[in-house]
Amino acid sequence: MDSQSTDTLTKHEQILRYIESLKLGSRISVRKIAKNMEVSEGTAYRAIKEAENQGLVSTKERIGTVRVEKKLRQNIDKLTFAEVVNMVDGQVLGGSRGLHKTLHKFVIGAMEQDAMMRYIEAGSLLIVGNRNRAHICALEQGAGVLITGGFDTSTEVKVLADKLELPIISSSYDTFTIASMINRAIYDRLIKKKIMLVEDILASGAALYALKANSTLKDWQRLSEDTGYSRFPVVDEWNRIIGVVTSKDMVGASSLQTVEKLMTRSPLTVTPQTSVASAAHMMVWEGIELLPVVDTNRKMLGVLNRSDVLKAMQYIQKQPQNGETFEDLIWSGLEEVRDEKGALQFHGVITPQMTNHLGTVSEGVLTTLMTQAAYRIVQEHKKGDLVMDNMSTYFLRPLQIDSKIEIRPTIIEVSRKFGKIDVEIYHAGALVSKAMLTAQVI
Repeated sequence: MDSQSTDTLTKHEQILRYIESLKLGSRISVRKIAKNMEVSEGTAYRAIKEAENQGLVSTKERIGTVRVEKKLRQNIDKLTFAEVVNMVDGQVLGGSRGLHKTLHKFVIGAMEQDAMMRYIEAGSLLIVGNRNRAHICALEQGAGVLITGGFDTSTEVKVLADKLELPIISSSYDTFTIASMINRAIYDRLIKKKIMLVEDILASGAALYALKANSTLKDWQRLSEDTGYSRFPVVDEWNRIIGVVTSKDMVGASSLQTVEKLMTRSPLTVTPQTSVASAAHMMVWEGIELLPVVDTNRKMLGVLNRSDVLKAMQYIQKQPQNGETFEDLIWSGLEEVRDEKGALQFHGVITPQMTNHLGTVSEGVLTTLMTQAAYRIVQEHKKGDLVMDNMSTYFLRPLQIDSKIEIRPTIIEVSRKFGKIDVEIYHAGALVSKAMLTAQVI
């Protein structure tokens, strides 16, 4: 399909295009956009908020809304100074025009100034107390400054920060707390980076094939012969998804019958920010082969088919699964062992973090352990992921801190699309928890 002309764009979309065309660092406002684009202030406000959600603009303290560079997913682990300010509940003392800049590393100033300078370089952030000379040296090296303990700095430092457009930030938290908060934020970004989204597998610049509501069987046959596909989305004159048509829908149709009377209306769709796992779950659960990808206005951006999703899921399985999600932390203390018959088991110890306020292990943690054990034994027999259908769980005895446990998963049945697994947890030879899981295999 050809790219859309400006005539087919809504006012909302025209404003977004206009914002994208602005130079980085340009200041925008509701009133200015409304005047330039000849729209109401309400329309301008909604478009600016959408641009902020898309990462095209950012609202900065004492500056206003500014056009910024959209962060790519491969750089999602890198923070901007503005994000650090929000993270540590900070106050910007100077250099606010540089808040949109990306920082590359952190330096904790718990050393003599001469030694500290060896580690500071352009694009870094010095985390230090009320040491004015260190503040000046860091700014001269091209680094931002984060002052801990809620201290202020001198007028000389603030003037230099404004001149160099390098932020100097003050926070009431101590150095250890700030370092921990920033470290947690970076881990959160790494987890997000590890999750594959639809936009990661959607081919950019690829031709989009679709039918119109008034297309006929002949149009479908012609498009099918040209592309080799048999399933197509159906769009209106605004390129919005209104249905999906497949070869099954066309069986018995006359050559002049329109697609509008044969298609499946209001089809399931995903956005570029939907995770691939969610898309796979949707396709398996609903038994569909084609999943249109749309923007916030339901305009078609592309389509996913089952083979696209399965290839992506296979790629995910081959990647290193390091992270700091709760599941990762709960499972990290268990080791994989084999009994005398070669059956897979998992051994570990109940840690303090796994317990509830009564000092016994949390039921949620036990459920997670049994679910993870089921996933792993299925993957040993059949490469693929599970989409949970049902789980019946029984908690028979409480478990104390430091209790040694054995998790024994057993496959009852597994086929190409379905699996049934029994999981038992033992302590000192006694059964303490048991679950029966049924799931679909992707």
